[in-house]
Amino acid sequence: MHYPNLPITAALPDLLTALEAHERVVLQAPPGAGKTTVVPLALLETAWREGGKILVLEPRQLAARAAANRLAKLLGETVGETIGYRVRLESKVSARTRIEVITEGILTRLIQDDPALEGVAAVVFDEFHERSLRADLGLALTLDVQAVLRPELRILVMSATLEAERLGAWLNAPVVTSAGFLFPVETHYLSSRQAATGGTRPNERLATLVPTAVREALRIHPEGDILVFLPGLADLRRVADKLEPVLSETTRLHLLHGELPLEQQDAALRPAPAGQRKIVLSTAISETSLTIEGVQVVVDGGFARVPRFQARTGFTTLETVPVSQAAADQRRGRAGRLGPGTCYRLWTTAEHDALPAHLPPEILTADLSGLALELALWGATPAGLRWLDTPPTPAMALANDLLRRLDAVENFENVGASDFGQVAPEQPHSAAISPEKAANSPEQAQQKAKTPTPQHPSTPLKPTPHGRALARLGLAPRLGHLVVRGHELGHGPAAAALAALLSERDVLRSADAQLTPPDLRLRFETIAHGRPALPGLLVQHNTLHRVRDAARNLRQRAGIRDASTSADADAAGLLTALAYPDRIAQRETADRVRLATGQRVQLPAEFFGRDDQFLAVAYLEGPPQQLRAALAAPISRAELEELFADQMENRDEVRWDAATGRVLARRLRRLGALVLSDTQLNNPNPELIAKALLEALRTAGITRLPWSEAAMALRQRLAFLHHHFPDSWPEVSDEVLAAELDDWLGPQLIGLKSLNEVSRLDWNELLLQRLPGGWAQRQELDRLAPSQLEVPSGSRVALDYADPAVPVLAVKLQELFGLTETPTVAGGRVPLLLHLLSPGGRPAQVTRDLRSFWQTGYFEVRKDLKGRYPKHPWPDKPMEHTPTKLTKKRFEAGQQ
Repeated sequence: MHYPNLPITAALPDLLTALEAHERVVLQAPPGAGKTTVVPLALLETAWREGGKILVLEPRQLAARAAANRLAKLLGETVGETIGYRVRLESKVSARTRIEVITEGILTRLIQDDPALEGVAAVVFDEFHERSLRADLGLALTLDVQAVLRPELRILVMSATLEAERLGAWLNAPVVTSAGFLFPVETHYLSSRQAATGGTRPNERLATLVPTAVREALRIHPEGDILVFLPGLADLRRVADKLEPVLSETTRLHLLHGELPLEQQDAALRPAPAGQRKIVLSTAISETSLTIEGVQVVVDGGFARVPRFQARTGFTTLETVPVSQAAADQRRGRAGRLGPGTCYRLWTTAEHDALPAHLPPEILTADLSGLALELALWGATPAGLRWLDTPPTPAMALANDLLRRLDAVENFENVGASDFGQVAPEQPHSAAISPEKAANSPEQAQQKAKTPTPQHPSTPLKPTPHGRALARLGLAPRLGHLVVRGHELGHGPAAAALAALLSERDVLRSADAQLTPPDLRLRFETIAHGRPALPGLLVQHNTLHRVRDAARNLRQRAGIRDASTSADADAAGLLTALAYPDRIAQRETADRVRLATGQRVQLPAEFFGRDDQFLAVAYLEGPPQQLRAALAAPISRAELEELFADQMENRDEVRWDAATGRVLARRLRRLGALVLSDTQLNNPNPELIAKALLEALRTAGITRLPWSEAAMALRQRLAFLHHHFPDSWPEVSDEVLAAELDDWLGPQLIGLKSLNEVSRLDWNELLLQRLPGGWAQRQELDRLAPSQLEVPSGSRVALDYADPAVPVLAVKLQELFGLTETPTVAGGRVPLLLHLLSPGGRPAQVTRDLRSFWQTGYFEVRKDLKGRYPKHPWPDKPMEHTPTKLTKKRFEAGQQ
């Protein structure tokens, strides 16, 4: 066969030789080399094919259709003869078809339906460098088919990046490299000043910089078409609105994205008519695979829209992120396929250097529930298949738990340890109860989400009949569950319509670029009547046609016969809740709702009725800290009770209210974090009241407990003993008492109803009950750490144990006359620190050596105090004088 004059033809001999000798081969060919156009045709002529089909995988529907048309044209045929294609909701194949160009999800269904891939000679993974989740799954399953059932099956992985060597080493496959051909491309960056004019938000930056760059390119380059890369459909529209009024009659503007009708896609791909030129505003769909004829200038906005799965919340949102350097190079190459070209990068050279080399593969960042269901159907675990990047364990755990909640999978039960890996998936033992039905409360269910049911690593999950029904629909598990359960509840047509709607883009948009009302019921009316339900809204007719076609297809596959209520708006909330039970929401404020998970998101009440207390949210957008509900519908409490009665919990809640200073007792009916009813509880459980009081005391802190002076003194004595005898006396520090509050204080609160009653507890007794030695140790307490000490004058003076290392005896100096040795505590081990007071009660001297004080320090003190207190005795020999607390006159009178 005569092949087009493309660089890949030089590598064909090496490629065909490698495929003759090896079952797995990697082909590395840069963009524009012609691998998609030439390689499948070359494989048709191989002997090892033996009449078998060649499946060529493309990452997008548009690329699959375009590739099939290009291949058929080279053979002089129409699509559907030797060359055919299959994409979602559409196929053109016949009994003569030998090359099928398919999207990646189609391959998974083919393998699940025919595990041996009978009649298939080779599977070609085109553009594998994009690393979509479905491509990774498809390759893992195909490798398993080859290893177990079809060792002769050829697998060819084609990549446009230099990571092909890693692929080859991983696959143990030879790598064939093709030189590309690219004309020189002059690359321009923004200056720092130019970049600053665009702002910091991606949508603002693009709306400002892209129209300016396109107008400049039209002025500088009078010939050739212009390809503009933008991240999303909204960005395409914003830029188009700014460009259309200023374009000449000879310049045509095209939008290119995956949801356009075929004729509009073809118009964007074809060369412009003679005497005209075109501007193509495209999403990342045209980075690879597609050939857009006539392009000489590329304007790259520098951003991409990528899905990001947040494991913490379970939500997947689309984020606009800077492109990788690899993607930027792919885009730049589009300008140099036909001749010398120019690329305008709308970022600075410094920003380019900071771009990541590659974005992480989708398998590391995506929701893996669909992959998990396919693995269950295949009877495998991630560890049982080969992956270039293994699915993350936390994301797989969340995915498996979601499937359990949807009753799509269950564990193999009653299998001994020695039997693991020997039980066929189609021959399970007893069925397991799903966590959703086993859970007694939302908290338990949430805990199971955090800690999946233990399962041996080599044991796959078992798909339930419901799970198999979900997989047959080809939808994400949540949406499949919505269709199947919705049909069972009598809302089949509406369920198919909603699933189709949520699989596509919005059928409505605001005419003035304002926030589009999020009410799903408006979309149902649009599906039914083809016109907007409110003024100021525009119908996306292309999307509407796709939604209607998808809904029709779903009704056929799910066996839904009646289409008369396919746009029943009243069922929107109930059906949404089936798919997203974690996104059932309750109104908190005029602008905010709370989800069943506890997370709060923005959802203005102005878009719904005043009585819409509960809603079901279908789609969230924005950063995790500022999530907004973009699609939602009201759901009644009666519907919630019908759908989720087994997940609801009646709970008595007794808590301390600091504002009122009272214990409040309520009976709550809850669904997760949502409160469906709240009534006063007249006779709450005493233990719950005690728990609320305990929490109030814990919050206030140990130091704020109503300690009496005697209790504080006792704590100090116990602290003193613990300091000196740590093995036999308990610690009573704030930290320890707080940590053990439930044990020593909790039981005492049962039967109490207020903090006033708490203050009347015997706090001394509570502390003494902590003594392990009982009554004997209480007596030992008084001996080792007496609260008072009798001094020589006969007075009983309180001891101060505030410093557990050095207890203090503060006593008037005259009361210790005649005492020569310093008093001690702790069985004579610890001398007291004596604060010797003047007759006025102020410290005159501090000492731990009373004998030394009498001998020296006393006379200095006497000299100072004798003149101030002449009526008190100041003997020359204090160690021989009679102790007294009286004046000289009263003392002498008492002596007579």
